[in-house]
Amino acid sequence: MNPLNHVAIIMDGNGRWGLKYKNSRKAGHEAGLKTVEKIIKVSVKHKIRYLTLYTFSTENWKRPKNEINFLFKLLKQFLKKKIDDLNIHGIKLKFIGNMNFNKDFKKLITLSENKTSKNKKLQINLALNYGSKFEILNAFRKLKKENKTINENNFRKYLLTKNIPDPDLLIRTGNTKRLSNFLLWQIAYTEIFFEKKFWPDFKEIDYEKIISKYKRIKRNYGNIL
Repeated sequence: MNPLNHVAIIMDGNGRWGLKYKNSRKAGHEAGLKTVEKIIKVSVKHKIRYLTLYTFSTENWKRPKNEINFLFKLLKQFLKKKIDDLNIHGIKLKFIGNMNFNKDFKKLITLSENKTSKNKKLQINLALNYGSKFEILNAFRKLKKENKTINENNFRKYLLTKNIPDPDLLIRTGNTKRLSNFLLWQIAYTEIFFEKKFWPDFKEIDYEKIISKYKRIKRNYGNIL
């Protein structure tokens, strides 16, 4: 069976779920946060070491301002309410993305990372204001600036995920089959599962089934075995 060390998830469908069932995109985002907590518990159960969640992309700034403000309000509330609980359960938080936020929010991010920095049970990477194209171009700029030899090993050192292993498994909910500028370099050999359900409808059993399917996949990495 395949070992499962790192799961990445594109949590798609919150807004559509909210409109369909509650006539409110905000209600969908609130419901999606509850799913996050369930998926964290299953990840710990399966001793998965890394869980990367596509929280807010660089393209999401195109959304209505009131929705953006609500999303960040939810995230701030989650960090303030849950950080102690995550710490008690040995969970580490790491933010990846362009952290050009206001002083108070950056302070909350730093506090969350510092408070959980020594935890090793599960590392949750929140991809916030993240875009893979930005990440790749930024890595090349740094290589050039420091006059480093351009090769794969050097390049990886300048990625936002430099100390994080590549995902073994990528899940996208919401019945959409695209990658949306997420971890484009890192998922070169990742097994990808597209799930029809909206993120708030994605249950523990759905996650368990995908994990089970993943573990039975024959992974050759270009070889013939």
